[in-house]
Amino acid sequence: MNRLLQDSRFRLILAANIASSIGSGITMIAIPWLLVTSNNGDAVFGYVTLCMTLLSFILTPFVGHLVDRVSRKKILLVSQTISLLMLIVFTVWGFAGATYEVWHFMMIYTIGSLYYTFFYPTMFALNQEIFSKEQYNSLNGTMEIQGQLSSMIAGGVASVLITKWDLHYILLLDACTYIAAIYFYLKLPYKRKIAQKNGQTAKKNGVEGIKYLWKRPVLFIFLLVSTMPFIGVMLTNYLFPVYVKDVLKASGSVYALENMIYAMGAIVAGAIIPIVAKKIGNEKTIIVSVVLYTIVISLIIHVNLPVYLAIMFFIAIGNSGVRVARNSFLMEWIPNDIIGRVDGVFRSIGLLIRVVLLAIFTGMVSSGFLLLCFISLSGLLFVSSIAVFLTWK
Repeated sequence: MNRLLQDSRFRLILAANIASSIGSGITMIAIPWLLVTSNNGDAVFGYVTLCMTLLSFILTPFVGHLVDRVSRKKILLVSQTISLLMLIVFTVWGFAGATYEVWHFMMIYTIGSLYYTFFYPTMFALNQEIFSKEQYNSLNGTMEIQGQLSSMIAGGVASVLITKWDLHYILLLDACTYIAAIYFYLKLPYKRKIAQKNGQTAKKNGVEGIKYLWKRPVLFIFLLVSTMPFIGVMLTNYLFPVYVKDVLKASGSVYALENMIYAMGAIVAGAIIPIVAKKIGNEKTIIVSVVLYTIVISLIIHVNLPVYLAIMFFIAIGNSGVRVARNSFLMEWIPNDIIGRVDGVFRSIGLLIRVVLLAIFTGMVSSGFLLLCFISLSGLLFVSSIAVFLTWK
């Protein structure tokens, strides 16, 4: 860990991620709440989330291919800059005295979602490329702490700003954090290590990740079922705001507090999971984390508001535990020159599953069957817990 923190490249990446994560985190808490509290907002937010998931599914293979062919630093800079320019447009709109409509909320949510679609696979591949294998567990644990600490700060700030600030001030804050992130990425010393092999066509490159996994079916199944907590988190990003508003009858401040507690649990996971993984291995750590996530999600609909908020802590440990251990496992097993496409395969499949489930869950929520959504999700996670154990064995 000390060696990692002494690396100037890591400190610059950390600073850039903290800046952009806090700003975008505040916005991505405020916008869903503004959507679900608007007219017919539950259904609108569900369909917006569904459309963004479908768009991410379409883009993910392209992103994975791009990550393996283009400078990862350049991808981060371009995506940050485009997001910044679009945010400035909506910020100016608010400062000009114009009223924000639902379609504005939808567009701002789209900007944030697309940014994440490019950011996560690019940062994952960049970290694998520039750091050593011995640093992977500490690296992923520290990145988890950074991400979730940023989310906790964003949740705390959002709980105040949602009720006290107009949206254009929140967007201005977000834009400023993007500017800071761009500055740190520009200072990052980076030279692309992977050269394009002569004679490879784009078509061949595009299927390289699939070919790699086709030869390793057990590895494919293990990694696929271990993504279910991630899929669960994406689904609950839609279900939780609706559940807080409609079932628990709580305010937007409670929703922001929920995000803070979740971030605290994830920070704890980022600190302890590298130690646990070193003792029992990444594979067993993944299994334990998937089972923990399954258990706590299954308890959601049986508890009151204080216990619900407490459960968020353990949901975070389960999900973040899987993410830290799984990322380290991927970095160790998958060559860096195809990591974008291999990772893209799982992201694409995960997004497809999310599209199907979001479509079903949005219809169920609109029909008043919110609790049945949680029961269905618990069942899927239970099956995944069994599958991840069997494929490891």
